[in-house]
Amino acid sequence: MSVLTLTPEEIAGLTTNDVADLASRLETDDYSSPFEALKDWHLLRAIAFQRYELVEPYLYLLDMEAYDEE
Repeated sequence: MSVLTLTPEEIAGLTTNDVADLASRLETDDYSSPFEALKDWHLLRAIAFQRYELVEPYLYLLDMEAYDEE
């Protein structure tokens, strides 16, 4: 899952463990370059748009807030 972009089918196949691993990498922030961290951040963001339920526990990593449109 180190690829910057995933197809919708690949995102659909992600598990909570896959996303937890991604979030863990972002939390530890142990990257050899800032660009690697940015790739993971964009990947987590892409997952959030298609599989919000997987990313919800890690929204603080994205600085995104849930909005109620009512």
